[in-house]
Amino acid sequence: MEIDAMRLLSEQLAQDAAARESQGSKVQKDHPSARATLAATLLGFFVITLDAVVVNVALPTMGHEFSANVTDLQWVVDGYTLMFAALLLSAGSLSDRIGARRAFGIGLAVFMLASAACGLAPTLRGLVAARFLQGIGAAVMMPSAMALIRQAYVTPRERGRAVAIWAMGGAVAASSGPVLGGLLTLLSWRWIFFINVPAGVVTLACLARTQASARREAPFDGWGQLAAIVAMGALTYGAIEAGELGFTALPVLVALGNVVVALVLFVLSQKHGEHPMIPPGLFQSVNARIAVVVGFTFMVGYFGLPFVLSLYLQQYRGLSAFATGSVFLPMMLTGLILTPFSARLVEKLGPRALIVAGLLSMSLGLVAIAALPSAAPVWQISTLMVLVGLAGPLVSPPITAVLLNSVQASLAGTASGVYNTSRQVGGALAVAVFGALLVQSHTFMEGLRMSLSLAACISFFTAMISLRLQATRH
Repeated sequence: MEIDAMRLLSEQLAQDAAARESQGSKVQKDHPSARATLAATLLGFFVITLDAVVVNVALPTMGHEFSANVTDLQWVVDGYTLMFAALLLSAGSLSDRIGARRAFGIGLAVFMLASAACGLAPTLRGLVAARFLQGIGAAVMMPSAMALIRQAYVTPRERGRAVAIWAMGGAVAASSGPVLGGLLTLLSWRWIFFINVPAGVVTLACLARTQASARREAPFDGWGQLAAIVAMGALTYGAIEAGELGFTALPVLVALGNVVVALVLFVLSQKHGEHPMIPPGLFQSVNARIAVVVGFTFMVGYFGLPFVLSLYLQQYRGLSAFATGSVFLPMMLTGLILTPFSARLVEKLGPRALIVAGLLSMSLGLVAIAALPSAAPVWQISTLMVLVGLAGPLVSPPITAVLLNSVQASLAGTASGVYNTSRQVGGALAVAVFGALLVQSHTFMEGLRMSLSLAACISFFTAMISLRLQATRH
């Protein structure tokens, strides 16, 4: 997510770099509010990313307190991810209509209130409802943060540097999330949500020092958005409830039927609508189609693995939440350390080689973890997860570059939104399906091995598909 944003912002205005370089330097000096903008968006991106990863290690503690089963706990994770994905494509229109600063502030306020509601939730249903609200706030914040950075930094050079710093907020959150979640859970799992409130207050203080944003009329695809929400929601519901009710249960079949109807309506709205969210020409390129598939399947393994292993390490190996978070640290640090070198590797080896290698590394790591005996030393699990962590820097930056280099400049923003939506849907569906397999299997270990093996197969076949990636001109 952070890498494609950096490429998008730096490339979209590359054509006017020379003409505005000297003017841009003066703008940066004359407007110190740019630093406040960067601070606000960085903190916002940190808490958005943190709340996507921090809850996994706290799930067993929540389940014990609320007497909840795996099916119930899946909604704690997917409630946030689902709304984030469903609204991401349309949130940019809201940002344009009311101004980026106001949209970011509204999204942040919703996110803070929802975080407080999560921490105070007396029941699991209340927690899940608050997580849905968190996802709405995060979806509004994301595109408005990009617009704020573009507004504050005029030249591509300065903007590229700003977005690189902004991206570190997400990278640090992803790397520290499991450990921080485990540490806060030692006090109470509720603190993983309460911590967003003071962070939000600081972010609002920085936002108050930023410049006002312009507004413009932006089209909104209401029918397309409604169909997308129904399709994603019904698919997630059907997959989660299949674990408890069975895949042939009437509610599950009805949900899957709604998915088909909603998808048909979505396709029709995009084909015949006046302002479609996904323009017809977006997927003319083979590379663009493959990139969206890679984004989806990459998150199946990268997001699904922490979900099942967090439950396994605490419920079946007796680790504390903090110790569980520490097991994930080598995997997360691998991505944090290697991501800055991804661009150089692409220049030397080409994006296709890195993408295929990353997906194969993920597949190998998932298979190896699935093949471990149930009493395998924890350090072996942690070491093998590094193979999955390698996929982060090897896959995400290169496939983003491939996508943006394969579409028209005018479609770069939409392509980025579709790609990020596919990633969020992949993560949400992984949690839903893996949870169903855990519940439906005879033993937890059988469900865990089936889940990781399924993710490994998907990653492997996506690697084979990625061999069809074509060289781009840029």
